[in-house]
Parts: sequence; C-alpha cells; structure tokens
Amino acid sequence: MVLGLGFVSLAIDMVSDGAISVGGALLEQLGASAALVGAVTGAATAIALVLRLVTGPWADRTGAYWGFTITGYALSAVSVPLLALTPLLGAASLATASGLLLAERTGKAVRGPAKTVLLADAAGAVGRGRGFGVHKLLDQVGAFAGPLLVAAIAAATGALWPAFLALAVPAAIAMVLLFWLRARVPDPSVYRGAGSAGAEPAAAAPAPTEPAAAATPAPTRMSLAARLAGLSAIPARVRTTFLLFATFAALTTFGLLSFGVMSYHLVAADLAPIAGVPLVYAAGMAAAAIGALATGWTYDRVGPGVLLAVPLLTAFVPGFTLGGTIAIVVVGVVIWGLATGVQDSTVKALVADLVPAEQRGSAYGWFAVFQGLGALAGATIAGALYEQVPTLIVLVVVLQVAASVLLIVVLRRHRSERPVPAA
Repeated sequence: MVLGLGFVSLAIDMVSDGAISVGGALLEQLGASAALVGAVTGAATAIALVLRLVTGPWADRTGAYWGFTITGYALSAVSVPLLALTPLLGAASLATASGLLLAERTGKAVRGPAKTVLLADAAGAVGRGRGFGVHKLLDQVGAFAGPLLVAAIAAATGALWPAFLALAVPAAIAMVLLFWLRARVPDPSVYRGAGSAGAEPAAAAPAPTEPAAAATPAPTRMSLAARLAGLSAIPARVRTTFLLFATFAALTTFGLLSFGVMSYHLVAADLAPIAGVPLVYAAGMAAAAIGALATGWTYDRVGPGVLLAVPLLTAFVPGFTLGGTIAIVVVGVVIWGLATGVQDSTVKALVADLVPAEQRGSAYGWFAVFQGLGALAGATIAGALYEQVPTLIVLVVVLQVAASVLLIVVLRRHRSERPVPAA
C-alpha cells in the first residue's frame, strides 16, 4: 500500500511539479509582475492546503477516502495538460493560466487529507517515519523527473506548451495505477489494528458503539462549525499541543516562500533561460527527497526532535534563493528543497502521533489550513518585497526563531502526554 501510493504520487508529481517548476516563469512570459506571481502562486499553495479544512472532515464523516483521492488526482491530471492551450488565448491567456494553476492545486486539496489517512494507516505497520519517508522519496522521484522532462522538451522546441501536452502521459498512467490499487486494497483501515479478523468485526460488532456515537448524535447536536472543525472529540490538552504544532508549521511555511517567486527571479534577473528553470527546480526536488528519507528514518530512531532542522534551514531560504548569481540561487533552492521535503513528509508523521486515528483526516485538514495561510502570506509578501530582500530576510529569520521555540514547547508537551492514540 505504501509503495503503491508512492508510485501513484511519482506519476502525478511528474505532472504537478512539471507545471510548478515553470509556473512563475510562464506567468512572467504572459505579462505578470513579481507581485502578481507571488499572489497567484501563493494562492495556489494556500488553496491546496486551506481547502482541506473542508475535505478532511468531509472524508472522515463519509469514510470515502478512496473517492476523494481519485477525484483529486483526476483534477490535477486534467488541469496541467490544458495549460498547453494558454498561448493561443491572447488577452485571456494570463487569466486562464492562473485559473488552471489554481485548479491543479485544488485537486491537491481534494485528495490530500484522504490520501494521507490511507498512507498513515498503511505506514503504521512499517513505522510512520519510514513509511512517510519512503512515500516522499517516490513522490520526489516524480517531482524530479517531471521538471527534467519539461526542461528537455522546452529546450528542444523553444516553447512550454508541448511540454504541458506531454505531461498527459504520466497523468494517464497515474490514474490507471490508482484504480488498480483501489481494487487491490479497498479498505486500508485493516492495517490500523493487528490481525485480519479485525476488518469484518470492526464493521459488525465492536464498531457499532463508536460509529453510532459519532454518526448519529453528533450531526444533530453539533453545530456546522463544530462538525467542520472535526477536532472537538480530541482531549483539550492534546488539541492545544496540536494547534501549537500547526502554528509552528505556518511560520516555517511562510519562510519557504514559493518557487513561483524564485522562478520569476531566475527569468526576470536573466540568471537562467526558460528551459533552465525546471533544472533548478529539479535540484530542489532531489534535495527534498534526501531530506524526507533521512529525517523519516531519524524520526523513527531518535524522535521528533529532528524537526528542529526545518526552521534552521528555512532561515537561509530568502537570502539565497533571491540572490544575485545562479550559483547562490541554486544553493538556496537546494536548502529550500531539504526543508520542503521534511515539511511535506516527516512533519506529518508527528501529526499522526499527536492525534487519535479517528480524527486524523480532520487534523490534517486543520494542519493544512495553517500551512496554507503561511504559504499565502509568505509568497505574497515575498513578491511585494522583491525589491527589498534584506527586509524579507530579517522577517523570515525572526519568524524561524519563534517557530523553534514553539516546536520545543510542543515536544515537551508531547512527551508528557505520550500515550495518546491508538486503536
């Protein structure tokens, strides 16, 4: 299950990250300013995260984790190849390209919490740090290969539209693989407990008490806001710890800016040709794979203290990625990639350890909201301060110091409430 979802992510990330690697450069070609690129790419990242506040609890209430996963992947698989049409649309090209980039990230929001719950269930059998790390490694292989494909086609043709069209192939492969995996493992919740007999009885005998309490009284007695929150069943102290950790994630995500702003900088400052931008992004994705796998294994052996690496790395991101030479920018993108890899994988392992299994979909939804707000603010402010990089550097460093303090508090609280989950 872990490997299967990993290979689906590999294929679809060729599509998504192929588009992300040139998203800012594409918008710049279509006439966007740095501020607009920051706003669009920041909004795209925010949509991919904030919308999970709805899709996470919704997936928990319906139990349709596979349905949400398939729908979200399909939306991304369709949106990116359609970017090939944007050069033909004249005055509407910039608005259409922006809309398709937002639609692709909406697909990420639809599938994100549900897919992460599926993965968390399966990864529990092999070690969550390792499971998330291996998944992220496969994910990053696609995130590395997609930009390389875009770079090769752009260099050969001198245009971006044929590259977007070519990404329809891995998109189709991802969907076929996903449907095959769904047929093989229709109910991954069997991995939560021990023993295969627990799957049927869990739906027939023991489960009537818990689901009945969650499915019958809750919808009638809880307000809509409370049901959307999805966290009311979590003990107050655990919930506070989780929210502190989510704030930590928001601060670190702010500092990671957006590759859209970085790709805009590479093109606008004449540091790289359009076909070279995806290569820089690919270097970041390779670093992300290393960061995810290394910290995943370390998480299982040493504990969540390894997450202190995230604010440490993030503090260096703006000064390097918006530097004046291609060498400095590449070093910055590698640092950005390392931090992003940990943020997108091992950080989520701690969420699974903090929150009971029955509320994980909702927790990942809320967690994504915090990250989304940080991403939107970080990319928008980076675009607005594009001409004032020293001010941006100071702001990010201060926020990473605050993030480090928050994480230390979270780790101490987590140790004191250690026996939290688990069916």
